[in-house]
Amino acid sequence: MAQRTDRPAAGRVWSKPAQLVLGFAAAVLAVGTGLFLTAVFLHVAPANSVSRQYRDEVDGVVYPEFEQNWKLFAPNPLQQNVTVDARVRTVEPDGTTRTHDWIGLTAQDIAAIRGNPAPSHVQQNLLRRAWDFYDGSHSAQDESPTSQRGGLAERYLKRIALQRIGREADGRPVREIQFRSTAATVAPPSWSGEAAPAAPRVRELPWWPVADEDYRGLLG
Repeated sequence: MAQRTDRPAAGRVWSKPAQLVLGFAAAVLAVGTGLFLTAVFLHVAPANSVSRQYRDEVDGVVYPEFEQNWKLFAPNPLQQNVTVDARVRTVEPDGTTRTHDWIGLTAQDIAAIRGNPAPSHVQQNLLRRAWDFYDGSHSAQDESPTSQRGGLAERYLKRIALQRIGREADGRPVREIQFRSTAATVAPPSWSGEAAPAAPRVRELPWWPVADEDYRGLLG
């Protein structure tokens, strides 16, 4: 009695629909990879007419996940602890405006990291890099943008906070949001002879309006 085998016959070929699907997927992957590598190249290459013309599109691909940053190897590493807080405003049924308490966004990340042997990149760096992005593209005197990326930095920081806060506070829709940062210099060791650090520096940003568009694509 002949034994049954489930092995496919030699020389078996994919059907036409399967070949079309595989070919289309390969083409999309190749095009996507090419566009991504082009954006990264324009980001790290010296400024030129193409990179200047498509700066917003390139920044939208590279920031914040693929940014090139060498602070880890800098001769003068960061010596400050920076915390970021946010608070929101809502409108009550009688038309009055209510300002809610500050929410410690950095404190939330620290609480998630402490005791976690493998904290995520999001918990460690997302908010911190968003604030660095904002700080590097705005004047500390009047909070005005100092580069073309200023608007992108504002939207990015706002959406991170709104992702955590949600659309409502105490049952009322969020209408405005404000950020506050506190920079405290790390105290030098007692044997260094250096002067004690100055008092923490607090920086409050202006109130930003919140619209439905700010929640587009956010989870929750």
